[in-house]
Amino acid sequence: MGANSSSISDLPKNEYLKKLSGTESISENDPFWNQLFSFSFPAPTSSTELKLLEEATVSVCKSLVENNPRTGNLGALTKVFLSRTRELRLSAECQNHIFIWQTHNALFIICCLLKVFICEMSEEELQLHFMYEEKSPGSYSSNSEDLLEELLCSLVQLITDTPLLDITYEISVEAISAMVVFLSCQLFHKEVLRQSISHKYLMQGPCLPYTSKLVKTLLYNFIRQEKPPPPGTHVFPPQSDGGGLLYGLASGVATGLWTVFTLGGASSKAAASPELTSPLANQSLLLLLVLVNLTDAPDTPNPYRQAVTSFKNTQDSSPFPSSMPHAFQINFNSLYTALCEQQTSDQATLLLYTLLHQNSNVRTYMLARTDMENLVLPILEILYHVEERNSHHVYMALIILLILTEDDGFNRSIHEVILKNITWYSERVLTEISLGSLLILVVIRTIQYNMTRTRDKYLHTNCLAALANMSAQFRSLHQYAAQRIISYTCRHLRRYVYVLDKLYFPHSHCSTLQHCFSTLSDNGEELLSLTCSHILRSYASSLFSLLSKKHNKVLEQATQSLRGSLGSSDAPLPDYVISFFSSRLLQAGAELSVERVLEIIKQGVVALPKDRLKKFPELKFKYVEEEQPEEFFIPYVWSLVYNSAVGLYWNPQDIQLFAMDSD
Repeated sequence: MGANSSSISDLPKNEYLKKLSGTESISENDPFWNQLFSFSFPAPTSSTELKLLEEATVSVCKSLVENNPRTGNLGALTKVFLSRTRELRLSAECQNHIFIWQTHNALFIICCLLKVFICEMSEEELQLHFMYEEKSPGSYSSNSEDLLEELLCSLVQLITDTPLLDITYEISVEAISAMVVFLSCQLFHKEVLRQSISHKYLMQGPCLPYTSKLVKTLLYNFIRQEKPPPPGTHVFPPQSDGGGLLYGLASGVATGLWTVFTLGGASSKAAASPELTSPLANQSLLLLLVLVNLTDAPDTPNPYRQAVTSFKNTQDSSPFPSSMPHAFQINFNSLYTALCEQQTSDQATLLLYTLLHQNSNVRTYMLARTDMENLVLPILEILYHVEERNSHHVYMALIILLILTEDDGFNRSIHEVILKNITWYSERVLTEISLGSLLILVVIRTIQYNMTRTRDKYLHTNCLAALANMSAQFRSLHQYAAQRIISYTCRHLRRYVYVLDKLYFPHSHCSTLQHCFSTLSDNGEELLSLTCSHILRSYASSLFSLLSKKHNKVLEQATQSLRGSLGSSDAPLPDYVISFFSSRLLQAGAELSVERVLEIIKQGVVALPKDRLKKFPELKFKYVEEEQPEEFFIPYVWSLVYNSAVGLYWNPQDIQLFAMDSD
C-alpha cells in the first residue's frame, strides 16, 4: 500500500502514512490529501485480514497518537473529509466516481485511526485529539467547534441522505462501521457505560433531529438486503480498451498513487456466508441494535429505543401522539418478510424479540398475520438445533415463542395450519402435522435437552410457561404430540413422587425439578390436569396415550401422593379421567381394536361430566424483562458486533466487557 508498496508488510514504510503521522503539520489545502486518498485495494473480508492490516499499521497509529498534539493532523484529516461529505450527494447524482472513491478512502483511514485511538485512551483524551491545532505542543483550538461531534453528525447525515447506488454502497457501509467504532468504547469497560460523550452526542444536539430518519434508514437497509456490486464496478466503470481500474483515467488526480495490493487471498475469497451476503444489511442491523440498547441519559431517555418502540405501519393513518417525538412509518409487510427470512442470525432474532416485546404496533400486526408459519418455523428450527446454537440465540427464540403464546388467537390459529414434510425434524417422519403440534414437540424436546445438558432453570421455566399458555387452545393434536405430552408428564411425575416420598412434603424448592413444577402451580398435578382438561374434547388420541401409560402405575402413585399432600380424598383430575374411561373400555369387552378404542373414547368425551373439567382455572404466563436488562443485552449485542461485523477487528486481549469464548 503506497507508491512503491506491493504487500501489506510495506505499509509501515509508506511515505504518505509516515508523513500523516510524523512531526510535520499538514494544511487542509495541501495536495497531499488527494495523494493520500488515492489508493485502491480489495476491502478486508475476514478477521484474519483485518488483523494483518492492524498489525501492519499499529506503528503508524501510535506515531500519530504521539505527534498529533503538536501537528493537529488528525483534525486536519477530519476537516478535509467533512468538506468532501458536503458535496457527496451531488457527486453521487453526477456519477463522480473519483470524488466518491477518494472520500470513501478518507473515511476508511479515519475509521482505522479512530479504532486505535479509542482503544488507547479515554473519550476525554480522544476529544482533545480532535481539537489540537498547529501550535505549540499540546495546544488546541479555543473556539467552540467540537470536531468530534461534527464528525459523528456528518456520518449520520451520510447514512441517511446519500442515495444508495453502486458507487455509494461501500462508503455507506464504511460510514455505518465508523459509527459502530465511535460507540465501541463500551468494549473497553468492564461495566455497562451509563454516561458517555458519544452517547451525549447522539442523544442531544445536532444529531437528535436525525433519530427517526437514521433508525428508518437502518431498518430499510436490513429489509432490502442489498448485495454489494461486483468488485471494481462500484467505483469505476469498465474501460473500452479493456484496461484496469482508475489508473488508466487518473490524469486529473495527483501523481504518486498507492499501488493496488491484496490481503491474504482477498482476491479469491470464498463465498460469503448467508448472513453476510449483504454487508450493508448486516452492519445496519448491528448498529441499530447498539443504538437501541444504549442506556438512558440521566435526564433523557434513549431516543433510538423510543423510535424503535413507536414506529407504525405505512398503512396506519392515525396521527402520532405528541409523547412519541421520534415515531415514523415503515412498510410492515416488507419488515415481516425480512424477519422471516433472516432468523438464522442472532442479530435478526434479537431484532424480532425487541420489536415483539417493545413495539405494540408490530406485535399486533404479526399476530394478525395468516401466514405465521413463515415466522414460527425458523424459530422452531433454532430450538430444534439447540446443540448448534449459542445459548443466547436459543433463549431469545424461546422468549419470542412465549410472547406469541400470550395471545389466545395465536394459540388457536397454529392448530389450523397444516404443514407437510418437515424435513429438519429427524426423530420421526412427519408427513403432515399442524403447526401447533410441531411447536409442542419442539418445546418438549428443548425441555428434555435442558434437563440432561444445560440445566438452565430460566430456560426450563419459560418452556413450561409456553406449554401452559397453549394448553387452553389444544386442538386436533397429532398423535405423536399427544404421546410426547403424556410421556413427558409421566416421566416427571415419577420424579415428583420420588421427591415427595423423600421429603415428606410437596412444596420443597431444594431441587431444579421442584422449582420447575412449582413454577406452574402449587402442586405437581397441574400440568397434566391442564392438558387433560383442555384436550379431552378435541382429540381422542391424547386419551389413548394417557390410558396406555396406566400399566406403569406412575399416575396411580402420583395421585396417591397428591391426595396425601392436599389432605383430600377427592381424586385429582388425571386419576378421575383414567378411571372414567377405563370403566367404559372394560364394559366394551376384551381384545378391542385401536379403532374401536378410539371410538369408545370419543363417545366417552361427550358423556364425561363437564363440571369436572373446570376444576383448574386457565393459566396465563407473561414474559417479564429483568429489572436491569442492559446488563444482559449490552454485552450480548457487543459480542455480536465483535463476532459478526464486517470491516472491524478488535484484539481480544484489549476487550474488557465480556470474556470471549466460542459461545
